[in-house]
Amino acid sequence: MSSGRTHDRITLISLPILTGISLLLTRNAELTLWVAGSFLFGGLMFGPDLDIHSNQSIRWGWLRWMWQPYRQAVPHRSALSHGPIIGTVCRLLYVGLWVILLALLYQSICYFLKWPMWNEVQIWEIIKQFVTKNHSTLLAIFGGLEVGSMSHYSADFLSSLSKKIFAEKKPIIDAEETLEAQPKPRNSKKSRQRRRT
Repeated sequence: MSSGRTHDRITLISLPILTGISLLLTRNAELTLWVAGSFLFGGLMFGPDLDIHSNQSIRWGWLRWMWQPYRQAVPHRSALSHGPIIGTVCRLLYVGLWVILLALLYQSICYFLKWPMWNEVQIWEIIKQFVTKNHSTLLAIFGGLEVGSMSHYSADFLSSLSKKIFAEKKPIIDAEETLEAQPKPRNSKKSRQRRRT
């Protein structure tokens, strides 16, 4: 498995390459900016290693507490965190759950303090209109997040594979040969008696 610093380097080195490819494919500077920004965010803060105490979770600052339940619920390197597409979808759903909980908390506070409350029907209508108008931007953001995560999966896979290959190439030494090769201690009782006589 690659270290956090290695993953960061891969993200930063890959950023200009991904930006160039995105610009060639989309021919749209705004979409390319969304892809590049979400790739950077996905690689540095929203990647698969949020399932452990990592650089990615530390970068959330005072909000890192919100990833504690996620770490306890999702085993490290499982399909839910490190799986292509499903890992990114799970993290987005997890953040969405926090947004819903905070919205419900706000509604409860408004109810008790008799402040004007949100209308759920209007909120869903606003969300629907936003998704309809910005579907290409949302796809670009998801694509950038997923490619950022994929760079992480790929680095972990290649690191594990290379360790396995090099471990197989090391010669296996017989345990008896190892014991015979070790020097015998000279400070035994018999050697001391021989020196005295």
